Amino acid sequence: MQSLLKFITCGSVDDGKSTLIGHMLYDAKLLFADQERALELDSKVGSTGGEIDYSLLLDGLMAEREQGITIDVAYRYFTTENRSFIVADTPGHEEYTRNMAVGASFADLAVILVDASKGVLIQTKRHTRICNLMGIKHVVYAINKMDLIDYDKIAFENIKRDIKKMTIEYDFESLFTIPVSATVGDNITIESKRMSWYRGGTLLNYLENIDVSDKMDETGFVLPVQRVCRPNHTFRGFQGQVEVGAIKVGDEIITLPSGENAKVKSILKTNKEVVGAQKGQAVTIQLDREVDVSRGCMLCKDVNLNVGKMFTAKLLWMDDTKLVAGKNYFLKIGTKLVPAIVMNIKYKIDVNEGNHVQTDRLYKNEIAVCDISCSDKIVFDEFKHHKELGGFILIDRITNMTSACGVVEHSLRRDDNLTWHNMDVTRELRANQKGQSPKTIWLTGLSGAGKSTLVNELEKKLFAAGKHTMVLDGDNIRMGLNKNLGFKEQDRIENIRRIAEVSKLMNDAGLIVLTSFISPFRLDRRSAKDIIGHDNFIEVYVSTPIEECEKRDVKGLYKKARNGEIPNFSGISSPYEPPLEAQIEIDTTGKSLEESVDYIMGELEKYM
Repeated sequence: MQSLLKFITCGSVDDGKSTLIGHMLYDAKLLFADQERALELDSKVGSTGGEIDYSLLLDGLMAEREQGITIDVAYRYFTTENRSFIVADTPGHEEYTRNMAVGASFADLAVILVDASKGVLIQTKRHTRICNLMGIKHVVYAINKMDLIDYDKIAFENIKRDIKKMTIEYDFESLFTIPVSATVGDNITIESKRMSWYRGGTLLNYLENIDVSDKMDETGFVLPVQRVCRPNHTFRGFQGQVEVGAIKVGDEIITLPSGENAKVKSILKTNKEVVGAQKGQAVTIQLDREVDVSRGCMLCKDVNLNVGKMFTAKLLWMDDTKLVAGKNYFLKIGTKLVPAIVMNIKYKIDVNEGNHVQTDRLYKNEIAVCDISCSDKIVFDEFKHHKELGGFILIDRITNMTSACGVVEHSLRRDDNLTWHNMDVTRELRANQKGQSPKTIWLTGLSGAGKSTLVNELEKKLFAAGKHTMVLDGDNIRMGLNKNLGFKEQDRIENIRRIAEVSKLMNDAGLIVLTSFISPFRLDRRSAKDIIGHDNFIEVYVSTPIEECEKRDVKGLYKKARNGEIPNFSGISSPYEPPLEAQIEIDTTGKSLEESVDYIMGELEKYM
C-alpha cells in the first residue's frame, strides 16, 4: 500500500473543485449510509434541479451553500484499498487566496481544476505559482466540464498545450493532465466511454499510484526546540519534532545559534525511553551537559545551516493593508518568533507572464522578492534544501493576523561579514561617569501640539539639574541626517527608524535623549521602542486637540493641507494614531508652558 497522500484541490471560482472530490467519495463508496442519505435530501433543495449536488459534501458553511462557492478550507480524510488520503478543498475566489495558500502549505500534490469552456485563467496561473512557492512538486491539471464542450479532444489538447507553456518555468517533478466531468463523473473513478480518445486512466487511479516521496538528499539531523521541559532540578529536556534525519543516544549534536556541543544522554517518546528517533517523531532529548538552548533554537548534527539576521525571500502578501519597505512584523520560522523588518521590495512577480516588475509597495495576493532583517539571530536554510527550515510567515504586530507567507531564497552576504564589537568602555560605565540613567524621552503628537517647545524647556530643566542631554527635533533632523527622505509612507517609516537608531547610540553614550516627532503610526513607535529598548523608552503623548493645533498654526500648514497643497499631512490627509499606553500624556490647551513642563518633569521622576 502506498504512503499517505496529502493533496489540495484549487482553481478558479466555479471550476468544480468541491463537486469533483464529492463525486470521487460518492462513486468510490467512501460515505457512510447516513451521509449519503443526507446528501440526497440536501440536493433536493439545492441548485441542481433535484440531481445530486456532490459539492455539498465539502461546502459545509451556510455562506458557501448560499453563494455556491468555497470560502474556507475543507479537509477530508478517506481511504481506498490502495492508499489513504487527506484532501484540502481550497477556495477559488481571489478574496480567499490566503486560505488556498494555507491548504497548499501542507500538501504533497495539487489538483488544479481548469474549466474546459474557459481554459487557463489568471487564477489558474496564480494558484500554480502559489503551489510552486509552497514547495509542491507534483501537479495534476483536471480539465473539468468536458461535457459542456461535447468532450472535444482538440479543445482539450489546446488547453494542455497552454498548461505546458505556463509551467515551463517551474521545476515540478511530475505534471499530469486529465479530462474530466465532475458532475457526470467522467474519468473520476471510472474511465469515460464518452472520451475513447483518452487512455490515461482515472484521476483516482493516478492519485492512488503516484510516488510523492521526497527526493531531496536530506542529510544529518535537525530538531527545532519547541519547549524546554524541566519538571525538577535533575532533568532538563528539549522537546520538539524531528524535522530532518535521525538521532540516537550517544550521538554528538551542536546547538544553534549558540554553537555549543553536547552528547545525547537520553531520548523519550511520550514517557518511554527509546534508543533513537527519526523524522516526524515528537520526542524529548536530554543532553549530557548544560547548554544555552531555549524555544526557537535548533539541535543539529552533520548539517550546514545558516545562522544570521538577514536573508532574501519570496513571499505571498495576504494582508488587506499594503506592504511598504521598512514596516516591522513578527517573523515565525520553525519554532522561533522574532521582530523583523522588510528592508526593501526588490521586485514583484507578474502573475501572468512571470516578469519582474519594479515596485515600492505590495498589495493583497501579489508575490514579490524582498530582503528581510530580523532583530535577533535565527537558524534557517534555503527552502529548496530544507522545506521545514526555509518556510516562514509574517505576523502583523498590532492585529496578530498573518500578513504573508514566504520562503527563504538565500542568506545575505552582508550579514556574514558583519560582527558586533563589544568595547571595554561600556554603556554602564559612561552612565555611571555622568551619574544618570540614559533614557529616550519620545514626544509624539500632532503638528502644533507643542512638542518642540516642550522639549526645549525640558532640556533646559534637565541641564540645570546637571544632566547630560541631547535633543533630536523633527525639522532639524530632516535638514541634515534625513534630508534625502520625503513624506511618503516608506520615507516616514525610515525617518523614525533612523531616529531610533541614533537615539540608541546616544543612550549607549550615556546621554538622555529628548525627541520631538509627530511619528504618527503606532507600529513605527513600537519599532522605535524595540530598537531603543523597552526599559529605555519613555513615550510622552502631547494630546492637544487638532482644533487647538490649527489655532497655533503660525506656518499655515493646516490651511495648506486642507486646500490639498500638502499631501500626507498627519491629521488631515494622513492618519495620526494616538498612543494606547503612553507613560505620560498631556493636553497643553489652556496650560502655561511652565505648568506643562512641571507636570512632565514630575511624571518623569517615576521612570528616571
